[in-house]
Amino acid sequence: MQAKLETQFAFPSELITSYQEIPLPEEFKVNLEVRPENNRLQITTKPVLYTAHLPRILDWLHGLDQPSPLEKEPCDTPVLLYDKELSFERLLFHYDGTPASAKIIKHFLLLFSNNLQASKATIISPAFIPKSKLKEEQELIQEVTNHISETSFIKFNFNRIGDFWSYAVKHQKTLLVTTKNNQSDLAKVLFHFYKGGLWYDKLSFYLAL
Repeated sequence: MQAKLETQFAFPSELITSYQEIPLPEEFKVNLEVRPENNRLQITTKPVLYTAHLPRILDWLHGLDQPSPLEKEPCDTPVLLYDKELSFERLLFHYDGTPASAKIIKHFLLLFSNNLQASKATIISPAFIPKSKLKEEQELIQEVTNHISETSFIKFNFNRIGDFWSYAVKHQKTLLVTTKNNQSDLAKVLFHFYKGGLWYDKLSFYLAL
């Protein structure tokens, strides 16, 4: 089910599709336009996800003098940017040790619960997390493990979205889950590397607050 846009994107709204179902149907990963009737779906009154074909967004960005943020004002609705195809096969979760970051990952698991049974996930967490936060970190790892076929957990002191993008490309991840707070820097990275030698056209991006 489509719903009207409730945010102001920097790029033309006709490039965006919105969804209202929780969880999204299993067929979502096959065809982003397929939204069959399903009694198990909870129909909400506002969009739960916006999707856009990443090459179309980047073609639009390349028509500008310099890269622009994806949204004028980041909204609560997640945005999924998919490239050549959308695959949940190899997920990369960006966890920064904050409750907001954990919330993003947990909501992703809820939203796509019908699509994750065969997925493999890697969680990247900061190397230095206060002892008081270790319990929350373990709970998040367990939450991911409960939804996904195979989960690995590594610690890197990445502090730029470009680090996560490079890791995802090098290890051929198919979906990077991160915060919308990185959208301006991500737009710059994608703007400069689009169609270049390092470009990996099976990598999609899920951005949320």
